[in-house]
Order: sequence, then structure tokens, then C-alpha cells
Amino acid sequence: MDALLEATARAEARHFWFVGFRDFVGPLIEEARAGRAGLRVLDCGCGTGANLSLLGQPGLAFGFDLSLRGLSFARASGHTRVVRATVEAIPFPDASFDLAASFDVIYALSEQAEVAALAEMHRVLRPGGALLVNVAAMPILRGGHSVLSAELRRYTPRRLRSVVEAAGFEIERLTYTNASLFPLMLAIRLAQRLAGLATPEHAHAEITTPPGPVNAALARILKLEARALRRVNMPFGSSLLCLGRKKPAVSGPPARAEAGR
Repeated sequence: MDALLEATARAEARHFWFVGFRDFVGPLIEEARAGRAGLRVLDCGCGTGANLSLLGQPGLAFGFDLSLRGLSFARASGHTRVVRATVEAIPFPDASFDLAASFDVIYALSEQAEVAALAEMHRVLRPGGALLVNVAAMPILRGGHSVLSAELRRYTPRRLRSVVEAAGFEIERLTYTNASLFPLMLAIRLAQRLAGLATPEHAHAEITTPPGPVNAALARILKLEARALRRVNMPFGSSLLCLGRKKPAVSGPPARAEAGR
């Protein structure tokens, strides 16, 4: 995991995938906020901390990660509200956040840990709070990146919907992303499997930024997809992005006046 975080830290400012991810997730963050400012946001598995600024605008963002290397990157970037913890035991009180995000984390968890992680995110959210999750999608796209990220599964919409709803959330949006690059990614991943997947020590090439013109072209393609995503869901892609909502608190019926009063 440290190798993944180090490769990510080198690439996430410019690499087309990270640029596209921010374009995809930005509108859903706004949708989750529902026009409110000053929200408390938690990044569950914050890695290098790069998404804390995106999540906390405007508002107050906190993060945690199990990797000390990841936390060192986050603190070096000026993020001080980060701690070391596991997503299965989030070190914050009940109902203390308005938005909980988990980007590319739960696909590396065992099924038992996946259930515990989503239950913990539900616990720390206030009634009506939002959950934003991104995961790897489509088992056919397993390849070199799966090795680097210690991926245990790639999700289908049915699987992701099932585990999110089982944790008590109502789903407001569930869509694939990176659909525009699907043919290219499918060809690459099939070739990788035919040739034999790289070892973790050599899989870091998966997050190497392509040459400038190629990287810029791919980023542009994803930006156009992100615009379309504001209006429609994608039918396939390499990731699934889900926006869920914790049910609001239910007020009891008004007390009836007793007879004779």
C-alpha cells in the first residue's frame, strides 16, 4: 500500500485519471452538500490527503488512514486534521459529520471488514448526512492496477447498491465513470492478464503519468464525460461512484392533550 501511495503522490496532480476523478466527484460533492456551507466532512482512508481540500470547500475536512506514509504526505501538504486509524473503527463520535467519503478503499477489504466499514460511516454521520463512495468496477477490468491497489473485488452496481443499502443508506446516485476510456482500458487489461500480471514491486507503472500530449488528451476526454455525467448515468466504466444518504431523524407524532385539561 505504501508503494501505491508513493506512486499516487507523484502523479495525482497531473495524471489524467486523477484529474478526471476530481471532475466526476466535484458535482456529487455539491449535490451532497445541498447548498449548505460550513459542513464537517470526513475522508475515510484519506491516503495522501489530496482530496481533503476538494471535500472541505467550503467546510471543515478531517481524514484518517492506516498508512503512516500516506499521513506523512497529507501533513506535508498542510493537512493537520488527520489521524491514523482503520475504517473498521473510526475514531470519531456518533453523528459528528455531514459528509463521509471513501474513495477506492472498500474494494481492498474483506467482506466482513467491508460491512463494518460502511456501518462505521453510517454511525459517524448525522441524520440526513451523505455518503460518497468510489470503487473499482467490472471484474473484466482486473489488471495491473488491481495488484498495486491490493484489490480484492471489482464491483457491479447490484453489489455496491446491496452493501450500501444494507448499511442503512438510501441511494441517490449510482453511476459508472471512465466510460469514455473503457475500450482502451479493456484492451490493456486483457493484454496484461494474458501476459501475466506484474508483481506489486513492478506494478507502480500503472500510475505513471503518460507523455504530456497523451495525458492532456485523455484528461480532456474525461472532462467531456464529466459534463455528460451531470445529466445522465454511464452504462459501464472502470469505476462506480455512489452517493447515499443517511435517513433523517424521524419526529414522533405530537402529544395529544389528555381529557379534562
